[in-house]
Amino acid sequence: MRIFRNNQLKLEQSVVTIGAFDGIHRGHQALIKKAKLQADFYGVPLVVYTFDPPPKVYFQNQSILTSLTEKKCFLDALGVSYTVFATFDEEYASRGVQDFIDELSDVNPKELWVGPEFHFGKGKSGTIEDLKKAFNAYQHPIVTCPNGEVISSTRIRQLFQHKEMEKAYYLLGRNQLTLNNIY
Repeated sequence: MRIFRNNQLKLEQSVVTIGAFDGIHRGHQALIKKAKLQADFYGVPLVVYTFDPPPKVYFQNQSILTSLTEKKCFLDALGVSYTVFATFDEEYASRGVQDFIDELSDVNPKELWVGPEFHFGKGKSGTIEDLKKAFNAYQHPIVTCPNGEVISSTRIRQLFQHKEMEKAYYLLGRNQLTLNNIY
């Protein structure tokens, strides 16, 4: 897997998935695996476009679930060809919808995949509908655990706060030993 910062990667074609991917939990894994299937189908590289730090960490001072080193390892293990780690700061957060679309155009996505309730651009003004105007964009359905609860980074943070480690690691799709042996 090759790593880039925002506005650096240029490709003839790709399949792209975008998200904070903090935790690379089971929901994120399902989204990335779907994009990987499509990339393999088209014979093009898979690009993950993510943020450093994740927006919720930047705006809401949330704890980071997955360090940058861990995130790189997990994305590589999922078969990602390229990862763009956009530097999420005040300047980046002020970018407009079209600025983001223009950057994505540089990797020429045959398909673009996002998770449920994905928003982008200044003030979260961009939606899947904006992406669909520029690309073949798709939204992956919500991923739930067996009892029907939505798998999310917010829920995982809550489980960690309440010391429900086994449930949190289940939603992450790995056990604590996996994290300790990643280095």
